[in-house]
Amino acid sequence: MEKIALEGGKPTSKHKIPIAKPIFDEKTINDIADVLRSGYVRQGPKTKEFEDKFREATGAKYAYAVSSGTAALHTSYLSFLKPGDEVIVPAFTFFATASTVLYSNGRPVFADSNPDTFLIDIEDVKEKLTTKTLAISPVHLFGNAANLKALNELASDHKLLIVSDTCQAHGTKLRRKDIGSYDDLNCYSFYPTKSMTTGEGGIVTTNNEQLDRLGRLIRSHGDDGRYNHVMLGLNYRMTDIAAAIGLNQLEKLPENVKLRRSHGKYLNEKISKIEGLKPQKREKYVTHSYSYFSLKLEPSEFKCGRDEFIEALRAENIDCAVHYPIPLTKQPAIINMLNPEECPVAEELSKNIFSIPMYPGLGKKELENMVAGLEKVTAH
Repeated sequence: MEKIALEGGKPTSKHKIPIAKPIFDEKTINDIADVLRSGYVRQGPKTKEFEDKFREATGAKYAYAVSSGTAALHTSYLSFLKPGDEVIVPAFTFFATASTVLYSNGRPVFADSNPDTFLIDIEDVKEKLTTKTLAISPVHLFGNAANLKALNELASDHKLLIVSDTCQAHGTKLRRKDIGSYDDLNCYSFYPTKSMTTGEGGIVTTNNEQLDRLGRLIRSHGDDGRYNHVMLGLNYRMTDIAAAIGLNQLEKLPENVKLRRSHGKYLNEKISKIEGLKPQKREKYVTHSYSYFSLKLEPSEFKCGRDEFIEALRAENIDCAVHYPIPLTKQPAIINMLNPEECPVAEELSKNIFSIPMYPGLGKKELENMVAGLEKVTAH
C-alpha cells in the first residue's frame, strides 16, 4: 500500500489544489477603474444594469441587488413577516438562513434533511407546519435544488410563501427552469466562494411586484424619494464597483457552470466507486450547478472520523472544507433563544460531510489527482 503523505509519503498532487478560486480578468479590472474615475461608486447605473441582466438571465420579472446574501435573506423576510410568524428552514444550512428570520421578528422552525440529497426533508416540513407558519425557506445546498414542485404545492394548500435560499445555486435548474425564476423570493449571494462573486453582494429575484417594491424600499432606509421615509429600512445597497464585477462574472457564468457540471459528472462517476464515500445525490429533474462538490464519509467503513480523513487529504495537497460542522439546532445562539427540536439526520450529516475543490479552472490532472488522493487515503 502506498504510504500517505501524512505519514511521510509523497503527496498525490505536487501543488495544493485550493477549495475555490475566483478569477478576475483584465476587463473586470478596467471596468472597476472606469467606475472609480466616474466618481459614481455607490448604487447607481451599473447596479441597475446588473439587476436587469441578472433578471434576464434567470427569467424572473424583477430583481434588486443588495450588499450580501445575508442582506438578500433579511430584506426578503422583512418584506412580509410580522412578529411571531414562523418560517420553516432546514436545520442543515448556513446560520443566516435562520438568523435573518429572527432579525425580522419571526421564528425559525427547523426541519430535518434528506440523508442522500442533504436538502430539506419535505415530509418533516409537513410535520412542522402550524397555524403560525407563513413561509418555507428551502436551501438549494451546494447548487443542488430542493423539490420546489412539491414545496409550492404545499405552500399553495396552506397559503405560504416560498423564500428560496439560492445563495449557492447560480445557474441551477429544476425541470429545465432556472431556480431564480420562481414566483416568491429567491435570494442569492456573491461571496468569493460562490459560482460568481462581487466580493460581497447579493440579489433577490421575484415575480411579485409588491415584494420587489418593498425590498427596494427596505434596502435603502425605506426612502421612496429624497429623504422621504415611508417605512423602516436599512442600508443594504450594492455599490457600482461590485456591480461592475458582477456584470463580468454574470457574462462568464454559463460557461463556468458548464465546466462545473463537467467536473461534477467526472467526480461523481469516480467517487461513487470508492467504498465508504457518498457524493450528494442529484435527482433526475435537477440540473446541478456544483457551487461546491460535497460528499459524506460513511463512518462504519473507516477507522477514523471525518476530521482525521480530511487532515490526511490536505496532506496530499487536496484542500477540503466542512459545510457545515454544526447544525442550526446545535448552535449556541439558537439553543439559548429557541430550544429547538432535534433533527437527527442533519446532526449526523454535520459529523460526516466535507467538500473537495470545485471551480471552473480545475484541469484534468487536478481532477485525476483529487480522485487518486481520495482512493489513497480511503485505502489507508
